[in-house]
Amino acid sequence: MAQQDNHSTGSNDPQLPDDRVVVWFDIDNTLYSASAKISQAMGARIHAYFVSLGLDHEEASELHLRYYTQYGLALRGLTRHHEIDPLDFDRKCDGSLPLEEMIKYDPTLRKLFEDIDRTKARIWALTNAFRPHAERVLRILKLDDLVEGIVYCDYRVKDFVCKPEPEYYQMAMRRVGISDPSKCYFVDDNRSNIDSAQAEGWAKCIKEIDNERGPGAVDNGVIDIASLEELRNVWPEIFSNLS
Repeated sequence: MAQQDNHSTGSNDPQLPDDRVVVWFDIDNTLYSASAKISQAMGARIHAYFVSLGLDHEEASELHLRYYTQYGLALRGLTRHHEIDPLDFDRKCDGSLPLEEMIKYDPTLRKLFEDIDRTKARIWALTNAFRPHAERVLRILKLDDLVEGIVYCDYRVKDFVCKPEPEYYQMAMRRVGISDPSKCYFVDDNRSNIDSAQAEGWAKCIKEIDNERGPGAVDNGVIDIASLEELRNVWPEIFSNLS
């Protein structure tokens, strides 16, 4: 599921626990700009998939929104209420996106990842996408060799979990072998995902610009940033002094 990191670890003794923090990066609309309009292209493909089930356009739009609101991902509603193949959905939606034409390698972003001190921190991706899409984006952005692993939604698993469900963050911590949530640093463009992570004890949470807090949301001290480059100032403790 994950590509292994070639950077140095926190300890040379494999018997000692790894006490480094984990820096979690969301992928879509976080590692690249929302102006790439991948979300819109994906939405159009999901809508077409609903229509292919025999719904008219109005019914498809209503059901798409209902499933997204209720389950976090439209696919989760589809698998619960319709006889569909989730891998067919993935091929026709995520898999058909012309990502190579929509996002480009950013050397500044790669330098940011390179400058995170691997004696202090590990880098993981945390996404609601399936693994092929996540790996494809990381490869295009030339970050795949700098990310230790990916926690993703496994479409092959019945009733899979996703952000912002608490179980997803708990699963992520088990995946990296840590029990202390205060060691989790997290960047996501979605405020609900950030709020849920904080509720699980992930104390170092940043929201990159996209959607704002909903009405009545608690002001829990989450910092908003306009660019990932701002992490150098917000989290200086995880960066190399040589950068």
